[in-house]
Amino acid sequence: MPNVAAHHQRPRLLGFCAQASGSGKTTLLTALIPVLIARGLRISVIKHAHHQFDIDHPGKDSYRLREAGAVQTLVGSSRRWALITELERSGKPEPELFDLVDHIDPTMCDLVLVEGFKLANIPKIEIHRPSLGHPLLADQDHSIIAIASDVPFEHTLRVLDLNQPADIADYIRLWLSTTPH
Repeated sequence: MPNVAAHHQRPRLLGFCAQASGSGKTTLLTALIPVLIARGLRISVIKHAHHQFDIDHPGKDSYRLREAGAVQTLVGSSRRWALITELERSGKPEPELFDLVDHIDPTMCDLVLVEGFKLANIPKIEIHRPSLGHPLLADQDHSIIAIASDVPFEHTLRVLDLNQPADIADYIRLWLSTTPH
C-alpha cells in the first residue's frame, strides 16, 4: 500500500532557469547531478519541454499502444517505470509545475531539480551568459536565489561559476542546510 502521508508532503524544489533556450541548463544539470549524488543527495528532475516530444520510439510496444489511442501508457520493469499521458486525448491543459511535482515520490529523493518553468514561484538559480545579450531574469524575479554565469560580474545575488559544478553543488548543499523546507 502506498505511503499516503508521504505523498502529501512535497519534496524540496530548486529550479534552473534562463532567459532563453540554448543557455546551458541541461548541460549544467548533467554535470551537477553526479556531483550532488556523490555528496549523498538523491536527485529527481522535472524538465519542461517546449515542443512535442517522444520518450518511446516507433516499433516499441509502448509507442504502438500510445499511437493506437491510449490516453495514458504506463510501462514498468524491474529497473524503471514511465508514464506517458497524451494531454490532447485527455482534454486537459498543459500541466503546471505543481501538477507534475505531485507525481514525484518524495520518499525517493532529497531534492527535485526543475529545468525550465522560469515563471514558477520556487527558488531558482538563473543560468546567465552575458555574451547572449539577454537581460537578467533575477532583476525582476525575486524567487531567484543565485546566478550561474560563465563570466564573473557584480550583483546583489551570489554569482556562481557556471563551469564549476562542484562549487554550485556546495552552494546548493549550503542552501539546503540553511533554508527551511
